[in-house]
Amino acid sequence: MDYNEKTLKTEDIYKGNIIKVQNLTVSLPNGKEATRDIVLHPGASVVVPINEKGELYMVKQFRKPLDMTTLELPAGKLDSVGEDPKLCAERELMEETGLRAGKIEHLISIHTTPGFCNEVIHMYVATELIEGESCTDEDEFLDVEKIHVSKLVDMILNHEITDGKTIIGVLMAERMLREK
Repeated sequence: MDYNEKTLKTEDIYKGNIIKVQNLTVSLPNGKEATRDIVLHPGASVVVPINEKGELYMVKQFRKPLDMTTLELPAGKLDSVGEDPKLCAERELMEETGLRAGKIEHLISIHTTPGFCNEVIHMYVATELIEGESCTDEDEFLDVEKIHVSKLVDMILNHEITDGKTIIGVLMAERMLREK
């Protein structure tokens, strides 16, 4: 069976600083029509900065959509169409944590919410870390904490960490350390 949906009509609903929202009219595989609300996102990079002790550098910050403070891996959106996600990862690592990585490698790229959004997050592991001064954006307020990967896994299992990209990154780091 061909599951493709052909776009018949596109209506721009909203254009903001980060996202764009469209309402699409599509033709379904059975020939009927339906509408789809789509959020267009430029993409992002996330970094799993891990030191030789098995500690990850985590960012604590307030997230207004959740109205709570979260503990997350350093991350940020791609600044322009076509920006190299690795350069974005390096930039965000330095801005948010002050760290530079002697080695940075791509782990995986994930679709965060494919039911309504095209966002892709590119995940990198950063090792051989060199500490320095962070230089966050003027609207970013955060703290950096070093936490051992085993404690972070416990925090995930205890529902203290609920951010999807962070859960994936921590579990990948735990597996990488276990396989060493």
